[in-house]
This record gives sequence, structure tokens and C-alpha cells, in this order.
Amino acid sequence: METLRQILEQQFTWGLLLGLLVATFIWKSGFSTRRNITRELKRVETEMKDLQGHLNTQLKINATGNQSLQAELESLRAQNETLRVNNAALQQKPGRAEQRLLHVYDIAIRAMREQAPGFAPAWEKAMRQGEQEVDAAESGLVKLVRRVIPGLGNAATAGNGTTAITVNEETPERQPERP
Repeated sequence: METLRQILEQQFTWGLLLGLLVATFIWKSGFSTRRNITRELKRVETEMKDLQGHLNTQLKINATGNQSLQAELESLRAQNETLRVNNAALQQKPGRAEQRLLHVYDIAIRAMREQAPGFAPAWEKAMRQGEQEVDAAESGLVKLVRRVIPGLGNAATAGNGTTAITVNEETPERQPERP
């Protein structure tokens, strides 16, 4: 025991013990820090995996939505093209010009019945008026009224009680109108 006491009385021994004590605290602190960093790294990695999973799910949902929107857009484009072609075909349908001319004649005949004294000048005047009315009816409010209320702009009766000819846009046949 005496040797232990002599050793402890040496300054070197106290310095060595003090240095070992400081080194032990530093080692323990480093070990705890390393363990905490490892835990934090694992937590961050699992959080990153969860976030990547959420991101992948969101991207799949967005991709599915975009695909459905693209499919709908293509469908609407095809439908628009079909309607455009059908509309152009209906405009070029045989009998369309004849229907227009028949409508002009109908308007002109009604006007002639009102203005019978001089037939030739009155006929030309009535033809011009009829063409103007048809042109106005094909481009403007009258066209809209004819489309909304078909019977309003297509047929009329003459003032003297005779029946006028009705022209439907769907069928090029003549149909007498009932007064």
C-alpha cells in the first residue's frame, strides 16, 4: 500500500490520471455522438424513403390524370374534326342551292302578289328584296331566330289567303303550309 501511496504522490501520476479521465469523457462523448448520428441518419433515411414513396404515388396519380385528359382531348379533337367534316358536307349537300333559290322565289312571289300592276320591274325588285332577306336570314339575328323557332322564318302566307310553300332544311321537298 505504501507503493501505491508513493505512486499517487507523484505529479506525473496525477497528470496521467487526469489525462485518462479527460480522454475517457471525450471517448464516451464521441461514442454517444456517433450513436445519436447513426440514429438520426436512419430516421432521415426512412423519412426520405417515405417521401419518395409519396412522391412516386403522386406522380402516378398525376400521370394517370394526364393520360385521361390527353385521351379526352384527342377524343374531342376527333369529334370536332368529324363535326367540321359533317358540317362542310351538309353545306355542300345537293339541293341546298335549290332550297335557297326556292325560298327567294317564295318571298318574291309573295311580294309580287302585293305589287301586281307592272310585273317585270316588280318581279326584279321582288327578287332583289327576296335575296336581301335570305342573305340577312343566313347571316345574323334572323338566322338565329330561324334556328331557334324553325317555323317562324321558313314559311308565310300571302295576304290574300293563298298558301305559301314551306321549305325545310332537312328535306328538299315542298310541303304546303296550312293557314
